[in-house]
Amino acid sequence: MIRVRDDKMPLAHLAVAVEAVGWAHPDTICLMVANTLIGNWDRSFGGGMNLSSKLAQLTCHGNLCHSFQSFNTSYTDTGLWGIYMVCEPATVADMLHTVQKEWIRLCTSVTESEVARAKNLLKTNMLLQLDGSTPICEDIGRQMLCYNRRIPIPELEARVDAVNAETIREVCTKYIYDKSPAIAAVGPIEQLPDFNRIRSNMCWLRD
Repeated sequence: MIRVRDDKMPLAHLAVAVEAVGWAHPDTICLMVANTLIGNWDRSFGGGMNLSSKLAQLTCHGNLCHSFQSFNTSYTDTGLWGIYMVCEPATVADMLHTVQKEWIRLCTSVTESEVARAKNLLKTNMLLQLDGSTPICEDIGRQMLCYNRRIPIPELEARVDAVNAETIREVCTKYIYDKSPAIAAVGPIEQLPDFNRIRSNMCWLRD
């Protein structure tokens, strides 16, 4: 855990992640869907309580942060799955607690309708990223480095379609539930809990 307290900064910046998997691991697609379930949000978004991301709904309703962005970064043999958020100094602890509750919900009670929506969004985003010759060439190069071949779009879509709520719960439990997170925080982070408290919230939470 890295803490750099700087009370001169107006907002606190936090990144929290758990160890994930490399590009070629069979759980990669499932973690990509889980990443889409968490989603992203900032104050410029409309929608309020009608947002598809449960975390975005809670964040918007409770005015917990300025923005958050989930991420799933894969390397050759490992990866990082987590979230980056920008908060007011007074809401750091509440936002982190809400994020961890949502992570645990992915492990225990995510629904089929949520997963179906996330799968559609993920497939849409993957195709939108291939809009033009330059991104297509980048995608071919990246896949050749990672897989030694280019995965056809129908095969990729079939892998995404194979994910369901049960596999999300199983994979998230494997990589998130009761695992030690890596944390980096900078800014006015006086209210950021210590590592032991954050670590204890990585398993079932009772309000």
